[in-house]
Amino acid sequence: MIIFMWSGPRNLSTALMRSFENRNDTKVIDEPFYAYYLKKTQLDHPMKNEIINYYPTSQKQILKIITSKTHNNEIFYQKHMTHHIIKNTRLDWLNNGYNCFLIRHPAKVINSYIKKNNLLSIDDIGFKKQYEIFNMIKKDKIKYLVVNADTILQDPLKTLKKLCKILKIRFTKKMLSWPKGKRSSDGIWSTVWYKNVELSNTFSKYKKEKYYVPKKYNDIYEESLKYYNEMNQYSI
Repeated sequence: MIIFMWSGPRNLSTALMRSFENRNDTKVIDEPFYAYYLKKTQLDHPMKNEIINYYPTSQKQILKIITSKTHNNEIFYQKHMTHHIIKNTRLDWLNNGYNCFLIRHPAKVINSYIKKNNLLSIDDIGFKKQYEIFNMIKKDKIKYLVVNADTILQDPLKTLKKLCKILKIRFTKKMLSWPKGKRSSDGIWSTVWYKNVELSNTFSKYKKEKYYVPKKYNDIYEESLKYYNEMNQYSI
């Protein structure tokens, strides 16, 4: 089966990819539309040119990779960033897999993102596009689920068991921990973004704390919060 895991940046997405990759029956792919997105938008991201030169930028080529059939009940887990889906990006392939939406409170996302990159608009953190894809999936009556990153951190065992049950795949305790270090499956951008997860061997412990969003990001925060609250009603 194919799992499309939709999230924005700074959203536990890499740790969850580690969790699935540690299964014996799963292969993963890390942000397959990233190079395509950078080439189309020409946004100044860290390692922009290296990423564009290293990965496929043709939509046709990417779609061939991500819709390829799996064999022997293998799971194909795909970590997708919603903001990589831009104008004229095809989405007629969404019914080829199970669409999952990983959400995280925008105050936490924004505070984490601005430590690594310039936040210029809501498009940079993916909440608006995630909500658009979510509504499209719902309208077309394609199977979906929503999972909150905090719920995973609060109780990884319970949440991952529930996630696997909905996906109709066997839960394994291998999903709760993984070896530290880099992965050949990680995008080359891991050197910028994945330092914490490379040092980890399990999900970090949940911390209940308030996050202050700098005033200049207030409009982005308020709009993102609206989309987050709408989707959070459906979280498992």
